[in-house]
Amino acid sequence: MKVNTLSGRFLILTTVFVVLAEALILLPGLANFREDYLLTRLERAQIASLALLTTDTTIAPDLEKELLSNAGVFNVVLRRDAARQLVLSSPIPSPVTETYDLRDSTEWTRIRDAVHALFDSGDRVIRVLGQPVQKGGIVIEVTLATEPMRIAMVEYGLRLLSISAVFSVITAVLLFLLVRRLMVVPIKRLVAHMSSYADAPEDARRIITPQASVEELRVAEEALASMQQQLTASLRQKERLAQLGQAVAKISHDLRNILTTAQLFADRMESSDDPGVKRAAPKLTGSIERAINLCETTLAFGKAKEPPPTLSRFMFGELAQEVLENEEHPSEGPLVDFVTDMPPNLVIRADREQLYRVLNNLVRNARQAIEATGQSGTVEIGAGENADGWWIRVQDSGPGLPETAREHLFKPFTGGTRAGGTGLGLAIAAELIRGHGGRLDLVRTDGNGTEFRIFLPSDIALDCASEKGAGAIS
Repeated sequence: MKVNTLSGRFLILTTVFVVLAEALILLPGLANFREDYLLTRLERAQIASLALLTTDTTIAPDLEKELLSNAGVFNVVLRRDAARQLVLSSPIPSPVTETYDLRDSTEWTRIRDAVHALFDSGDRVIRVLGQPVQKGGIVIEVTLATEPMRIAMVEYGLRLLSISAVFSVITAVLLFLLVRRLMVVPIKRLVAHMSSYADAPEDARRIITPQASVEELRVAEEALASMQQQLTASLRQKERLAQLGQAVAKISHDLRNILTTAQLFADRMESSDDPGVKRAAPKLTGSIERAINLCETTLAFGKAKEPPPTLSRFMFGELAQEVLENEEHPSEGPLVDFVTDMPPNLVIRADREQLYRVLNNLVRNARQAIEATGQSGTVEIGAGENADGWWIRVQDSGPGLPETAREHLFKPFTGGTRAGGTGLGLAIAAELIRGHGGRLDLVRTDGNGTEFRIFLPSDIALDCASEKGAGAIS
């Protein structure tokens, strides 16, 4: 059994507590045994002395020696009134080293004296004072040797230790087996289910069925079962979506080719002399262009093979002017002014092509939002630098984003900001900026316009960008 397992550690703790329990049982037991041993010697000495006090004759030395031997002491002093009287006496082999008064001893002093007597291997002579039984006097005092008491204490301790050890081991084994049955086995079962499920998370047969009888473990099993069910369902949905994505990509590829051919014929229709055809041709061309755009963005997003950004330093003002010039198309619609607000020599470090695509998408969305109102407006690109990096602001004076677009702004196919949009533009833009280690945030959108802000950190390592983008932005 390994020490670092739950069973091994519980076994170690059980052993430690068994040893501690043995000590807690043994020490008070030895203290009580020592006190009983000394009290017994006092009682025997008192009986011998009282028997002697009932006669006025002097007893023979042999009888006195026998009485002291039966009591296990060297001499007996009994005080029945104000005077102390040496009742029985014999030669003491050595001077008295310690005096113990059993009349005012505490539990702590009894344990301390017992431990001292147990580990003191020398045969010393001690004096013991106690209260005579049956009011046979005021104080009784005896002297005795410590070696017989120590031998008796060792024998008693071994008997007590063996008996208590048997019961402690039996209790520990039963407790160990019970805890192993109630906790260790269910935990092992839980871990085994987790490992089995990790090998094949799509297999619903490997989802755990809660069976633990312990409430806490049953709650853990129920939580694991719920998580496994959700994960299995998500993996199945992901697989179905992947298959659906492949099918959509194939359909979009073929549809794009068909629509490209249709666009060629629509372009020819614009040169027709028929007035009705001339009026319908631009609408047909616009519809075909939007359909082609949808196919191209869907294909690009499905590939998800955008390379990491290639970082370089360049003048940001030139890039911003290039983006704005690309959107300045003369038309019969409302006038859109394009302005910039940035230091003239602002140099940033980024992937120039990817940042162009992000800005082009934001500016185009802003222009289309203003044109949709039928009124004039302004689109502004601002930029600056601070201690953390560079910030870029794209704002317009349009009508603001609709509520549905705000809820899923950076999610593909759900966050479109205009009618007919796919919602892929902002999703791809946000992913390209994340590839730089930065972020794209919507700062404000209301009836007075919309503002997006880009942050690019200045401490990007050359190989920090590992996230993959998603194709060209329409």
